Amino acid sequence: MSDVLTLALITAIPWIELRGSIPYGIGVGLNPLFVFLLALMLNIALIPLIYFGLEVFYRGFFIKFKLCRKIVESVRKRGEKYVQKYGLWGLMIFVAIPLPGTGAYSGTALAWLLGMKSGKAFLSVALGVTIAGILVTLFSVGIFNFLTFSL
Repeated sequence: MSDVLTLALITAIPWIELRGSIPYGIGVGLNPLFVFLLALMLNIALIPLIYFGLEVFYRGFFIKFKLCRKIVESVRKRGEKYVQKYGLWGLMIFVAIPLPGTGAYSGTALAWLLGMKSGKAFLSVALGVTIAGILVTLFSVGIFNFLTFSL
């Protein structure tokens, strides 16, 4: 399997995403800018798929179950004040933290669950993913340069 395809597959894995694919791509010798841009584009492309996928799944399946509907409505009602207070910036910061579990999948799911509008959710998660991608790329380039220099 080619390194580029492997990079794309790693980017698509929930909770790993570009936080794992960027170090992989740079580690196998791909151009860091290419790795960053490809991983970023793929990660951002996931956002609308996740958001609208959750919406379709909820409306087509979960809404039929009273308990599921009540849980989603309850979370949205309780989370409304947080969306109003922190909204775009809070979600962006959450997604920007370059740790497993804080990426596009979880950020988009959180935005959907809290009832954030799709456009606002997309912008917030995309900005967060971009910041995380920059941080991971800089860290990865630094680590691999350090290891190359040290050895």
